[in-house]
Amino acid sequence: MSGVYIVTGASRGIGAATVAALRGLGKEVIATSRTASEGLWALDVNSDQSIADFAAKLKEQNLRVAGLINNAGALVNRPFNMLTREDFATMASANWIGPALFIQALADFFTGDAHIVNISSMGGFQGASKYPGLAAYASSKMALAGLTECLQAEWGEHGWSFNALCLGAVQTEMLEEAFPGYAAPTTPETMGNYVARFAVEGHFAHAGCVLPVTKSNP
Repeated sequence: MSGVYIVTGASRGIGAATVAALRGLGKEVIATSRTASEGLWALDVNSDQSIADFAAKLKEQNLRVAGLINNAGALVNRPFNMLTREDFATMASANWIGPALFIQALADFFTGDAHIVNISSMGGFQGASKYPGLAAYASSKMALAGLTECLQAEWGEHGWSFNALCLGAVQTEMLEEAFPGYAAPTTPETMGNYVARFAVEGHFAHAGCVLPVTKSNP
């Protein structure tokens, strides 16, 4: 079925590269950012009102959603003994709860074979290396991976596919926050091309999967 692809967190980095790659594949794309600007719809997954406004705009334009790439996220890099309740709440809202509620809000718009791709991290992949300072971030990304499996079990009967990609090191501003000075072997453009093709074709072979996508961790 035809429909649009939505990419959250598309103002820079992997999100922007994914949008460009999807358009290169001939797909109609809605790119989002917390602040609306030319070519970007406003969406803050931490805000119920923002999610509701986004859904209302989809309804107004009579749009259907063939693919959703939940790419938007946030990072706190702080030693565990310095983390606060607010830090954990912020990570949970941005990286797990917000994407969950956004998926919930889009249920009436998904095409019969929609593919929902949650962008997790190798920090959220069970058994992968973990790093000091990233406990709040990594645990929230593990929750997103778990959510993906739960949604496949509960909503897969609709014909929808839910998968999580756990990305390794990509040369983005977020990586610089996590690992200052580290040079990643993968560019946003390379990863964006991969994510775009997976969003379009990955559900032909995968459903309810949590997949590592990495050349380097970090």
